[in-house]
This record gives sequence, structure tokens and C-alpha cells, in this order.
Amino acid sequence: MKVKEDCDIGRYQLCDSTYTADGAVSNKLRHTYWFPDKEMKKGDLISVWTKDGTNVTKKNASGTPVHRFYWGLAKAIWNNDGDCAVLQHVATWQLFKAKG
Repeated sequence: MKVKEDCDIGRYQLCDSTYTADGAVSNKLRHTYWFPDKEMKKGDLISVWTKDGTNVTKKNASGTPVHRFYWGLAKAIWNNDGDCAVLQHVATWQLFKAKG
């Protein structure tokens, strides 16, 4: 992903979804990755790996920062033709304790 404007990536979530029969994005969000707080600059690149690893920032051959984030999942979640990546901006949120 290419950053369109300066921002804190910690205000975003990446979700794995599917498509409906008519080709629209469904509301079946199956996996969600909430990015850690980190300032990004316009033009930076972001890559997300579903496997375990340590988040790192490096520069590519043209000198552009590439921020690599690791989701920490045991296996890949994407398939070639049935999944959709949904990037959500989360400006505010509330936490509620679940009661069993």
C-alpha cells in the first residue's frame, strides 16, 4: 500500500473479507489486523505479512521507506479469487468488557 498523506497508521485496520454473489464486498470480516501506532509520511510504502515476524522499516532501491508489518497468524489467510482486503480508518473507538 502507498501512503496518500502523512498519518498515524495506528488509526487503521486491515481486514480480510469476501465478495457477495453480485461482486460487491461482503460484510463478512474474518480477520482483522490493527496497525501499531507509527507515523507515516506521504509516499511511504506499507507491506503486511500474515506470518510471524518483527515489524521493520527499510528503504527500497529508490530510497522510499517500506514499513513491513507482521500479522502473527499461523497460516496465510488470502486466496487468489475469493478474498478482498479492506482498509478501515478508525478515528475513535470504545472498549467494552464482555460478560460471559
